[in-house]
Amino acid sequence: MRIFRYFIGLTLSAFFAACSTEISRPGQDDDEAKMPQMSEDVVQGQLLVRFDAAVADILDKAGLTKSGPAAPMTRSGVPGVDEVLDLVDGYRIERVFPVDMRTENKAREAGLHLWYVVRFAGGLSLEQVAADLSKLGEVSRVEYNRTLKRASTSRAVPFSADRLMTRAASPAAFDDPLLADQWHLVNNGDLRPTKFVKGADVQVEKAWTELDCTGDPSIIVAVLDEGVFVEHPDLKESMWVNEDEVWGSHEDGDGNGYAGDIHGYNFVEDTGVISTSSVYDTGHGSHVAGVIAATNNNGIGISSIAGGNGTRPGVKIMSCQIFSGAYSGTVLEEVRAIKYAADNGAVILQCSWGYISGAANPYEWTPQYATDEQWETYNVLECKALDYFIHNAGSPDGVIDGGLAIFAGGNEAAPAASYPGAYPDFVAVAATAGDFTPAVYSNYGPGTTISAPGGDQDYYWDYVDETHKVGEIGCILSTLPYQISESGYGYMEGTSMACPHVSGVAALGLSYAAQLRRHFTADEFKALLYETATPIDSYMSGTKQYRKYVIDLYESAPLMNMEMDAFKGEMGHGQVNAYALLKAVEGSGVDMTFPNIYVSAGSSVTVYPSMYMDGDSFSVSIENTAVAAAEYKDGKLVVMGLKAGQTAASVTGTGRTDRFVITVRETANGNGWL
Repeated sequence: MRIFRYFIGLTLSAFFAACSTEISRPGQDDDEAKMPQMSEDVVQGQLLVRFDAAVADILDKAGLTKSGPAAPMTRSGVPGVDEVLDLVDGYRIERVFPVDMRTENKAREAGLHLWYVVRFAGGLSLEQVAADLSKLGEVSRVEYNRTLKRASTSRAVPFSADRLMTRAASPAAFDDPLLADQWHLVNNGDLRPTKFVKGADVQVEKAWTELDCTGDPSIIVAVLDEGVFVEHPDLKESMWVNEDEVWGSHEDGDGNGYAGDIHGYNFVEDTGVISTSSVYDTGHGSHVAGVIAATNNNGIGISSIAGGNGTRPGVKIMSCQIFSGAYSGTVLEEVRAIKYAADNGAVILQCSWGYISGAANPYEWTPQYATDEQWETYNVLECKALDYFIHNAGSPDGVIDGGLAIFAGGNEAAPAASYPGAYPDFVAVAATAGDFTPAVYSNYGPGTTISAPGGDQDYYWDYVDETHKVGEIGCILSTLPYQISESGYGYMEGTSMACPHVSGVAALGLSYAAQLRRHFTADEFKALLYETATPIDSYMSGTKQYRKYVIDLYESAPLMNMEMDAFKGEMGHGQVNAYALLKAVEGSGVDMTFPNIYVSAGSSVTVYPSMYMDGDSFSVSIENTAVAAAEYKDGKLVVMGLKAGQTAASVTGTGRTDRFVITVRETANGNGWL
């Protein structure tokens, strides 16, 4: 049973055949340019259609802005489209992205309101319907909805429940008993001195102890993965909570288009109930979440990078489930999850998945995108959704304006990172072992922007003994659902494990910015992440030996060599460094100021003044009390809109007064957005 190394490869077979092109090529007419080619991984009976902006009003009047995953319509209102679709049996049409009243204007500015999913059964073939729709002037693009296929279904290596019972509290910063086994967080070089280098970790202990930063609940990390085991004792206190929703409810309490999304959403099964119990689940989403935000200093299990300190909460995990056991997610679920994360407060998109590197060995893999242009051209909807996240997550008044999309760089040992991570707007993470050397499976080279510990079982083959199984020494220890591991903990490896180390460090850095009330743009913060990385090129010399596929073959596994010179300058900016990042935050960014407030008449907005200024209590003054009113209580400033208009206002804390403007708008109009 192989350890979970290759989760990253979402293999969309034969990418040139699977995708469409946005740009007309010589000899290709406009209709062909709008239509993709057939592929074996398409979802039958579904098409993703982008309409021309000229028919947006017609679609709105048809009521499609009100539709979401649970409420598709049977007519588009566009005559040409309906004429084509009347040829197939029982078609339904709905917006790809359900209306969220709070963010609808942003979605329209990004053109996301023009994307629809058309579902039908029987009648004409999928390819024929796509061809006919592509001929219409009202349609600007047609894409197939493709299935995301995992390149491996391998399992984690469980941590023994018996061994868990014998563990004493760690002598390090926290009392979590398994912290001593987490070399990737605190590497003292004392596990096995020949293959572990002191300090070859993410340098988080000094951030915890010297800077007193262990995470902040205002920072939300969206985990796009399998579902997170929300009841795990080391995770349940770190889960994001949507207070307007009820677990398992079929009612959309907050009007964001998704019912019952209390800890996130299961986009595969279209429910607010996050699932981890399928016989085919691997626990990957829970393992990723534990690296970032398992509860620290609670006397059980593991520690994490940004999981608080036992008395103060850490960052929050939003579970955006795009895989569920035997049920593969699709591009439709993926892009919905990305927009959902941005609209519901996440500022980091944790993505331990991607396509096969275009530089992968074709004898072992099916190489996919090799250039930025290829990925952009063949994945327009995916590109648009990610663009929406990086530009619309966060807030110009908060810690970060924009979002960070962090991807695993790929596990094909290829000399180029995989997409989407390799795209310049995103972060692509390579994996290292406990001595700063590249993990034997890790992609590297062009597109790679940073490295982090990811585990390297093949390298540590000679450490196996009566106490340690293959897949334990040198791999990443984190949380798992109980059906995967009786103890609730176990080991995995891969760039998909390196990725949450970078997400966790970024979340810790933003937490420190929140403590200091410093504001950054996403690009500014990403630059700090790179600038503060630990240089590791000095470790790229000599020959690294390992046994390939050691977990399957053990001593009969072939002995292999890696020449380290090939990796110099190819592992991104270096290994992510939490302490250095937090120190850089101290002298960067700008002071946060109290924001202007927008509220509709008859509604209210809640703001926490302590996010912006010092003070145990705050007072507020409003010039025109006919327009708005405000009340401060229990740390919350509630601003109520009374009638349309604007008024100046001020809030005062300890030694400081910030002036701001309250704008009261009329309630939502008949089209469904403010």
